[in-house]
Amino acid sequence: MPALPPRRRPLPPQPSPTGATKDMGKMLGGEEEKDPDAQKKEEERQEALRQQEEERKAKHARMEAEREKVRQQIRDKYGLKKKEEKEAEEKAALEQPCEGSLTRPKKAIPAGCGDEEEEEEESILDTVLKYLPGPLQDMFKK
Repeated sequence: MPALPPRRRPLPPQPSPTGATKDMGKMLGGEEEKDPDAQKKEEERQEALRQQEEERKAKHARMEAEREKVRQQIRDKYGLKKKEEKEAEEKAALEQPCEGSLTRPKKAIPAGCGDEEEEEEESILDTVLKYLPGPLQDMFKK
């Protein structure tokens, strides 16, 4: 059997004459190597991010427009109304007094309402007195 040459291993990186590697200088707070095009690259990266964000927003706006179109088709098909439209109609209905309604909105009650209640009580007393016999009416009137 012929003899095989001994295997050679790759040599490990040789330490610098000072005993430190490039990365150790950075770790110890030394100055990093400055790339002359670093600022330009950073600006290009920021611009690419802005462009991606704009594309994402445009995509979402298109998708939302499509969804709204489908929603409107469903509303038309089933005769539904948007929330905003319902709220507007409800407010308009509250603002317009209904003829023949037994109740009225609290806002429509006049400020001098308390005085009228006393008059109503007196009129109720008068109606009760009408049904009492004569001598009792005289007693209550005094």
